[in-house]
Amino acid sequence: MTKEKICCVFNYAPHYRKSIYSLIDSRFDCSFYFGDKLSTSTIKKIDYSVFSKYPVELKRKNLWGNFYLLSGFVRLSFHSSKIYLITGEYYCISSWIFLILTKLMNKKVYLWGHGAYGNEGWLKRSLKRIYGCLSTGFLLYGDYAKEIMINQGIPEKKLNVIYNSLDYSIQLSRRKVLPNSSVYKDYFKNDYPVLIFIGRLSKVKKLDMIISAMQILYKDGFYVNAVIIGSGPEKDTLEQQVFVSGLDSHIWFYGPCYDEEILGNLIFNADLCVSPGNVGLTAIHSLGNGTPVITHGNKNNQMPEFEAIVDGVTGSFFEENNVSSLSSAIYKWLNKYPSKSSEIVQQCYRVIDEKYNPFVQIKIIEELIKNESITN
Repeated sequence: MTKEKICCVFNYAPHYRKSIYSLIDSRFDCSFYFGDKLSTSTIKKIDYSVFSKYPVELKRKNLWGNFYLLSGFVRLSFHSSKIYLITGEYYCISSWIFLILTKLMNKKVYLWGHGAYGNEGWLKRSLKRIYGCLSTGFLLYGDYAKEIMINQGIPEKKLNVIYNSLDYSIQLSRRKVLPNSSVYKDYFKNDYPVLIFIGRLSKVKKLDMIISAMQILYKDGFYVNAVIIGSGPEKDTLEQQVFVSGLDSHIWFYGPCYDEEILGNLIFNADLCVSPGNVGLTAIHSLGNGTPVITHGNKNNQMPEFEAIVDGVTGSFFEENNVSSLSSAIYKWLNKYPSKSSEIVQQCYRVIDEKYNPFVQIKIIEELIKNESITN
């Protein structure tokens, strides 16, 4: 059976998208094009050898602010494919020209991305709306974005919620072998509950709030440990805050780690993941390894993955930027669940199994492209 020919143009190829990109590669006759770098982030890149056809890299040229060009993007409008999946990022000037040309040629282009957050001002909202009108439709990370965009007058038929995913196959294979280990007892030399954060140590993640919340809890006689996995520009500042707070022996700066076996063990054996800023894929990583998540509840300042948190079931929410609210949320959860039961673990897995995995995503993409092929 002949595979449908499509073209994928994405701003970068982060390692955590390997599963979904590999599925697209296996189900379609797909040509992949990736931006060679991001503006500031140092996210690990996919090993291109996993693709059946070696992807082409497009050189990124930063312009002003967040705006940039991708060399060679515009000429891809003349690619032999009639269906495209591209990063839905209006900051890419090249993509505007590409969208105009493909619209004139009656080609089908789907924007894969966040869509609307809900906190956009008039100008940004207007630019996004014009940008979206040039496309065939959207592949969105969450239902909240879809709700906002419908309220903004965008036809629902153009909005396809595809969610997000990590390496689901690895998570599945490890579920039966994730050990209840003594990794934290051996390190901290106590049996206190363990909070975990995994991700980039940047200001937007507001990790200083974890340390401040722990100080409040300790003053109230409620003791916890914390492990922070990752690297980033805030590391030195956070380490200084820990030193001043006197919590040195209760907070472990683990450093960066990309080994899923090690990460799975660390996440699974923690009691609670805490992400005081926007949560993003940290939520999917944590829930996929059986650990509930606490983050703030301001939807307009969140990443789409906050939707994976079912309040009281797979985690909870606190008032944004309120350290007392965060410490209270941690206390209430750990007081209610002093140990992480198998039921909590299964609830975390269930959310990932139902929505946040590449098999759900590829099914949505296949149906979309099948419908486009029929109408053509």
